[in-house]
Parts: sequence; structure tokens; C-alpha cells
Amino acid sequence: MNRHTRVIKSICEMHPDAECELHYKTPFQLLIATILSAQTTDIRVNIVTKELFRDYGEVEKMANVSPDTLRSIIRSIGFYNSKSENIIKTSKILIEEYHSSVPEKMEELIKLPGVGRKTANVVLSNAFGIPAFAVDTHVKRVSYRLGLTKSTDPDIVEKDITSKIPKYMYTKAHHAIIFHGRRMCKAQKPECDRCMLTSDCNYFKNKGVNNIVKK
Repeated sequence: MNRHTRVIKSICEMHPDAECELHYKTPFQLLIATILSAQTTDIRVNIVTKELFRDYGEVEKMANVSPDTLRSIIRSIGFYNSKSENIIKTSKILIEEYHSSVPEKMEELIKLPGVGRKTANVVLSNAFGIPAFAVDTHVKRVSYRLGLTKSTDPDIVEKDITSKIPKYMYTKAHHAIIFHGRRMCKAQKPECDRCMLTSDCNYFKNKGVNNIVKK
């Protein structure tokens, strides 16, 4: 077992309840929720989508919602103007080009407005059960601190992790690392005294050193 697999296995054991915390019933709803989640907490997204999906939870309804109505519903979420525009455009593309279904391939997903690799990986892994490893701010921070990557570029972090662990671990690893970042390895004041990974952690070994990522 290589170091990456060993460390990530330990993180998974620390957070056995780790799972996607966005609320959704269909791949389309997960796609929209994940677009909304950029630079916004899942808690806030779930509050907003409770109302949004009640009235516009189907692709045809979302494609035809007025921009003003959509903006008013998601106004409490960051970048709501651009997100509302992307959501409507994406919904129309799904109808016109994908028979109202969410595509199951990375190269198709990232063509959609507002969808990058992180969002695509979340959808692939959670909606379709396809091995995929999404990198958000928590995954980037925790992976860097633990020396699982030397980069803070999400695409490089993804490659550094997925090249070293088995595919069956991708989805669980993603969720467990996020939980670790939210609950323990926080951006500010990480709770190192509760962590069982200090012997593997560059941040712990170099507390106070300026070149350790804090965000």
C-alpha cells in the first residue's frame, strides 16, 4: 500500500459517514445544486434548492423560468447573477442537445455553462456512480497539507491523487477529505490535537511557516 492510499484510507476511517451533503433527487438537480455550490456552503445551497426544486426541479421548467424569478430565488447565494444565467443556458442545452438528460461523460459536462471539472466530477461520481475525484477548496487544502500534492492547482491535485489510489476509492476519498477539511483540518485554526494524521502532515510539522497553504 503506497503512502497516498494509506493516508486517504485513514481519513476515510476517521469519517465513515462522509457523503454528498447536497440535497437532490435526480442527476439534473445535483448538477444545478453543484453549480450553485461554488464558493457557497452546502447548507446555504440546500436552503435555496428546497424552494427552487419545488417549483423548478425539472429541466423543462428550469429552462423556461424567467431570469428575474430565478435570481430572486437564489439571491442569497454568491454570484447569483452569473449562476442564474448559466443555469438557464445549461437547462436549454440539455433539452436541445441531450434529450433533457444530463450527459454521463466528462467531456460533455464541461461544455455546459458554469460546469468545470469539479462540478462534473461531483455529478459523475454521485449521480452515476462513475469513479471520479472532485477537488474543492477543502480537498486542495487538506491534500497539500498532508503532502499528497505539491500543487494548489485543482487539476494537478486531482491527477496527483487519482494516479496513486485505486479507482474504487475516488468518490469516498473525495467526501472523506471534504469532511476532514470542514470538521478538523480547517483553513483557520485546524484542530491538529484531534487528528490522527499529524505524523504524515507537513502543516503540523511546519506550523507557522509561511509557505503552508491556509486557505
